[in-house]
Amino acid sequence: MTALIVLAAVLVAAAAVGLFLRSRAGKVRATEPEAQTTDVRLRLLTEAGVAGAGPTVLHFSADWCGPCAAVRRVVGQTLENLDARLGVDAVHAVEVEVDIDENPALARELGVLSLPTTFIFDAAQQQRYRVSGVPSAADLEAALVPLCGPEGSNPPKNG
Repeated sequence: MTALIVLAAVLVAAAAVGLFLRSRAGKVRATEPEAQTTDVRLRLLTEAGVAGAGPTVLHFSADWCGPCAAVRRVVGQTLENLDARLGVDAVHAVEVEVDIDENPALARELGVLSLPTTFIFDAAQQQRYRVSGVPSAADLEAALVPLCGPEGSNPPKNG
């Protein structure tokens, strides 16, 4: 009888953890900017292509990662739509895709534990948002618009 109670408790705990992780999948979560970005992090980000000219969407992927293709599509379409919507005065976001197998040092520095993982950096190379899983286009755009300058902070008018 005790074994059944322990088994039931383990199953309930596993279900709770699974539901918690599932609820976070694909959510764009704001991150606290670090007081000072380390030289190692700046070097690794620069080597990966996070140049600091404007907002950058950095996503980790791998050949063996199925959901990474969905992230690639969502990010690409969102940036295309955002570029079309923003005026010429706005800063346009850049996409950088990093293979986790080829860049384990950057993945370790950013604390990437699973794929796909996406980060949004501002022009100062500060991490502003983090996504585990496939983000929705609307959430991704909502995170990017404030980082794209004065034109990007005004939503389009209907009609």
